[in-house]
Amino acid sequence: MHIGVPREIKDHEYRVGLTPFGVQALAGAGHRITVQCGAGTRVGFTDDHYRAAGARTASDPREVYAAEMVVKVKELQPAEFSLTRPGQILFCYHHFAPDPVLLQAMLDAGASCVAYETVSAAGGGLPLLVPMSQIAGRLAPQVGAWALQMANGGSGVLLGGVPGVAPAKVVIIGGGTVGANAARIAVGMGADAILLDRSAARLAHLEEVFGARLKTAISNEQSVMSLVRDADLVIGAVLIPGKLAPRLIKRDDLKQMRPGSVIVDVAIDQGGICETSRATSHSSPVYTEEGIVHYCVPNMPAAVARTATLALTQATLPYAVELANKGLARALAGNAGLLEGLQLHAGRVTHAGLAQDTGRAFVDPLQALT
Repeated sequence: MHIGVPREIKDHEYRVGLTPFGVQALAGAGHRITVQCGAGTRVGFTDDHYRAAGARTASDPREVYAAEMVVKVKELQPAEFSLTRPGQILFCYHHFAPDPVLLQAMLDAGASCVAYETVSAAGGGLPLLVPMSQIAGRLAPQVGAWALQMANGGSGVLLGGVPGVAPAKVVIIGGGTVGANAARIAVGMGADAILLDRSAARLAHLEEVFGARLKTAISNEQSVMSLVRDADLVIGAVLIPGKLAPRLIKRDDLKQMRPGSVIVDVAIDQGGICETSRATSHSSPVYTEEGIVHYCVPNMPAAVARTATLALTQATLPYAVELANKGLARALAGNAGLLEGLQLHAGRVTHAGLAQDTGRAFVDPLQALT
């Protein structure tokens, strides 16, 4: 199979879909790889590294997108829409639910879109989302502490406080991978942190992990409203695979918060948990709405792109090899978890949650493949 690895063009996105080690593994299995020049330079992988591993390099993205399978990191940007073609496998994060323009473009292209964010493991979980969720979760308190600084529009509260002055109140909504990792950093920085989740069993597990350093509460409308209003920093960490994030924080809730408080909405990839959330970028990461600073960068892990690339590619490579070795239909038919990743195929929506949220007809993925 011919595999293409483009250079990412999303704002400040430096991650790359394959490392030279990944290229070597695929080339050793008999596949042909074209890597766009400069695709991995910012994370320490030069064009010479890729050529030594067995890839061909090309400066023109059209040569990369001529491949049968494109392996990248982030969803396609408008400048890339016209480069796709029917039958091509696009293996990356897609996040279609909050982006109708992207969704329609990929339906029109007729590509087979396998999404990292919905590939599942045999025992449950999302193995290709977990490493980036770990990173985003650990970054969230850090960027929240930065946004709380006066120069960035924040209220001037130090996350860990000082002797005689209370630390910041941090509310983490969601106890999954993002939330647990955010809690780890927040309590480590000395914040007064409370985590909300709908599962009492999950909260019990987190209490065992963190002990008295982390408070917990069952997530419901009342608890979210009361805790958010007193928070200095709110971290949105809710995920429903393939679907839009639930809107848990309303505009009126923001009006009850102290001006300069911060919301870091890690769920912005799927639309965000706050009514006032809208996607920002690393170039312009924050804005203020109702006096509250919002940090809503969809590709947070790109801030630490080398760590993120290494963590992501070691998770995605076995699936990329399986797709390349077996082809789309045979690979998905033999791997139920990988089948969960197929969101679009031949102009049809093949993920039930995506179809429901976007009002599209759902076609069973195995039926679509045959």
